[in-house]
Amino acid sequence: VQLQASGGGLVQAGGSLRLSCAGSGSIFSLQFMGWYRQPPGKQRELVAGITTSASTSYADSVKGRFTISRDNAKNTVYLQMNSLKPEDTAVYYCNGRSGTLPPKNYWGQGTQVTVSS
Repeated sequence: VQLQASGGGLVQAGGSLRLSCAGSGSIFSLQFMGWYRQPPGKQRELVAGITTSASTSYADSVKGRFTISRDNAKNTVYLQMNSLKPEDTAVYYCNGRSGTLPPKNYWGQGTQVTVSS
């Protein structure tokens, strides 16, 4: 499986962006799909995740503003980001993790999100 992230850009505070992560192979087999971000000079952190049963989880900092969803038919995971803040500025990465033991991780290339104040 190869993952391709897109949808980043420059937006003003309060604006919205939608990130997409398209898989070259079937993402249906990936037990967990997530979006991570890495702000400048900081560690990468998990922002949102979704399982094959569509169970979702979010970092406290984005709850109520971001929504993760997956379309298995299109092999794509989305991250809808609303009410963006300057502190959301980061490189965003999509991740897929298999349900095998040990789990196998797949990463897309990053997409830059910049929120101006």
